[in-house]
Amino acid sequence: MVSKVFEHPFDLCKVRLQAQVLEEVQRFKGPVDCLTQTWRLEGIRGLYRGLPLPLFGAILENAALFMTYNQLQIGIKKITGRPGDLSLGEKAIAAAGGGTVASFILTPLELIKCKMQVQMMAAEAKRLAAHPSERLPPIDRRLLPGPLALVKEVLRTDGVRGLWLGQTGTFLRESGGAVAWFGTKEYVAKLLLHQHTQPSPDAPPLTPKDLAVWESALAGAAAGIAYNIALFPADSVKSTLQTELELRGGRAGPKSTFFGTFVALWKAKGLKGLYAGCGVTVARAIPSSAMIFVIYDTLDRTFG
Repeated sequence: MVSKVFEHPFDLCKVRLQAQVLEEVQRFKGPVDCLTQTWRLEGIRGLYRGLPLPLFGAILENAALFMTYNQLQIGIKKITGRPGDLSLGEKAIAAAGGGTVASFILTPLELIKCKMQVQMMAAEAKRLAAHPSERLPPIDRRLLPGPLALVKEVLRTDGVRGLWLGQTGTFLRESGGAVAWFGTKEYVAKLLLHQHTQPSPDAPPLTPKDLAVWESALAGAAAGIAYNIALFPADSVKSTLQTELELRGGRAGPKSTFFGTFVALWKAKGLKGLYAGCGVTVARAIPSSAMIFVIYDTLDRTFG
């Protein structure tokens, strides 16, 4: 939860940069411009728009992710009948399983979060289109629908299934990203543990519990970079799908698909479009992921 509060303005910036790729007019020149404009026009409340959902989601996501990851490791040990630590490949399987479970929890929460994060963009665009030459007062945020109203609207128009719009993107990001996240953390942790001196020849092998706080932070930071770079395009497609109705009014005919949106982003901006907002995401992931693994390793060392 602490990391979510820290990173939310950067997440809002990421979503807005992703959402504008298919727009005819690009409102933001980059992450700094996005943060500056949001602060100037919407203030601190604008930067933290949609925060309650990620806070709630962080509890469920991390609980599901780490619990599934640990339980699958226990299951793999029972199946293989091998004592000791698992291989990186076996841990990758457990990580993919944890990410898959987390994805089904996250998609509805991220759908509403993303819709809230682009509400002001959508409202401003509609108002400018209707009154291009008039100078109008700022939009009253209190008139914008809140999370419960948005959930009701999704259920009314698309049913329960509509809450999982963008699930393919979340699944790819979380399953593959979890492999990169846990895999990188474990790999860097092993490299750091190799630099430690074994207390005695008869002592048990060193584990991540033996890492110093700064080593846990370093391994976690590297994991955060790997997680976000690995499958960022899947997240871009997800955000574009989830904000399409607000920013482009949806499309006539068949609904947009994951693959169709991927192709549209590629045609619009190429690789740059698929990685829009990646820089600011990686920048906020470094301290955030470091914080998560410092807390996790500390708790594991204390209660594990």
